[in-house]
Amino acid sequence: MQPFKTFIYSVISLSVVCLSGCSKTPRGILSEKQMQAVLMDMQIAEAMIGVDYKSYQDSGYKEALYESVFRKHKITQAVYDSSLVWYGRNLDVYMKVYDRVKVDLEQQIKDLGDVQASAAPNSRQDSVDIWPRRSMLILKPRVPFNGVTFDIKPQSNYSSGSTFVLGMHVSGMTEHMPHQPEIRISAVQGDTIITVNDRILQDGYHETVLQTLPTRQVRRVYGYIRLDNSDTSYFQVALDSLHLMRYNYKVDFTLQSDSTRVEPADSIP
Repeated sequence: MQPFKTFIYSVISLSVVCLSGCSKTPRGILSEKQMQAVLMDMQIAEAMIGVDYKSYQDSGYKEALYESVFRKHKITQAVYDSSLVWYGRNLDVYMKVYDRVKVDLEQQIKDLGDVQASAAPNSRQDSVDIWPRRSMLILKPRVPFNGVTFDIKPQSNYSSGSTFVLGMHVSGMTEHMPHQPEIRISAVQGDTIITVNDRILQDGYHETVLQTLPTRQVRRVYGYIRLDNSDTSYFQVALDSLHLMRYNYKVDFTLQSDSTRVEPADSIP
């Protein structure tokens, strides 16, 4: 499926004369209200791909993300594609819809209140909570992106060898869930990225620990918490008391992560 962003560029470059200024859409084409709702979620999907472009280099992951939008709105890709073509030929109608999408997105961001805070100055304390989002997160089905991302760039680098511990209280997990919440934390140290991947397997308190290299300062920490919503048979999972502790020294934790890897920093999104 061709990404939504590519479609936007192609629409702008069209020199087709609008066939009609009428706001009534033909049978089989999404109404203006429906198109507005779908475009809202497609914008969110595109934003997620931009944040985690490495994971979405696989076209299968992109297709699954777009398919989740179609399921939410109870439409097919064929209906969406046909609607894009019709709105592309009726640019006056499309631009009215798209303007409303921009207004709604701005209002949602304002109402959400979970806009990531700017990174505070690097504290000299041995330990400090640097979590930039709300302290509670609900993972639930039927949303384009079921989780939260974070990207922390301190005004001055964190000390070399810093330890980062993402902790939370978990409730709502069941043993029959087809998927478990996934956690990824990455730290950029010079020309190196060190990453830890983890999963939440049960209720209770959970910690994910990232130990950085002892020879390089940390200039960025980023990652996500997400739950695959391709199967909507699970109940809601609640994460509360979320915190990301940064320690200026190595902390002796029992690592629960699935894997830790080191890679060149030239692949940073």
